Amino acid sequence: MQIIMSMYRKCLVCDRDFASNDALEHLDRGRRVAYDPVKGRLWLICRACSRWSLVPMESRWEALEELEKLVTDQGRMLSSTDNVALMRAGPLEVVRVGRAELREEAWWRYGQELRRRKERFRKLSVAGTVGAAVAIGSSWATGGLSFVGAWILWESAPGLVTGGARLLRFGRTAWRGQGECTRCGRPIHRIAYSNRQNVVFRAVEDSVEVLVFCPFCGVDDERGLQLRGQEANRAVRRLLAYHHFAGASEGRVDRAARLIEAAGGPERLPSRILSRPKQLDQVGRVGRVALEIAVHEEHEARLLSMEVAELEAHWRREEELARIMDGELTILPR
Repeated sequence: MQIIMSMYRKCLVCDRDFASNDALEHLDRGRRVAYDPVKGRLWLICRACSRWSLVPMESRWEALEELEKLVTDQGRMLSSTDNVALMRAGPLEVVRVGRAELREEAWWRYGQELRRRKERFRKLSVAGTVGAAVAIGSSWATGGLSFVGAWILWESAPGLVTGGARLLRFGRTAWRGQGECTRCGRPIHRIAYSNRQNVVFRAVEDSVEVLVFCPFCGVDDERGLQLRGQEANRAVRRLLAYHHFAGASEGRVDRAARLIEAAGGPERLPSRILSRPKQLDQVGRVGRVALEIAVHEEHEARLLSMEVAELEAHWRREEELARIMDGELTILPR
């Protein structure tokens, strides 16, 4: 029994301990697991070396039942192929062999990130206010600060702290590269965050393109620096993340989620809210939050598709080993 317990508490390849979890009563180790409900396979996936450790057969069955119930009740699809699905179920990342009857919803996690930003921003503001109070108290005690000076410091301190944190996080430039105005041909090498109101977003099929007004030609919805594809996606993500440094309230995130649902998913949102080219302030508060979630999902979906393809390759190799270890002669479909 001691040997069996140690087999699924440590990675069979690198001997690292699997992290504990409280999601499954009969499998209290591993934060990423893989299972095949048809063949009764169960693996723990090591975070350190990415290798799969097959759980001994006598320890699988109750855990498999628990895992299937957890996936059914709480599972959210992140990405999938014809053979494997990567899901989030409670605190676990789950690789399920076979198609899961769940809609792909990677985007909902980014709403949580916006809520966390709001809480971090609140703490930064409080820190700035406390710092101002200490500075004012010290200066008054020595007679070095007037009432007007104290008022200015009190009003500006939270903004200075949060502004400094935002500058450290993002810098001053949302995009830097080699570009030129499509009208006059003059070079444009950067998009500054301070110039974000002169950026136009427009929907092209299922993605967002960026147009930046040329400082020489002026405002023109058809001329300027044009960014497309992944270059545009990255610029939009950075611009919106900078703009939403203070995060978003629970209510606004929920309204943004409903807007995404009404549009038919993140990939269809740009054409829904950008039926015509719009500047940042024209998109609206809820629309901007929804757009940030959508463009982040486009980026994440591309990364997840690569990850799930790699997971499928791992599964094919580990299934061959599991078939031998379980003493079966089943032929893996190709």
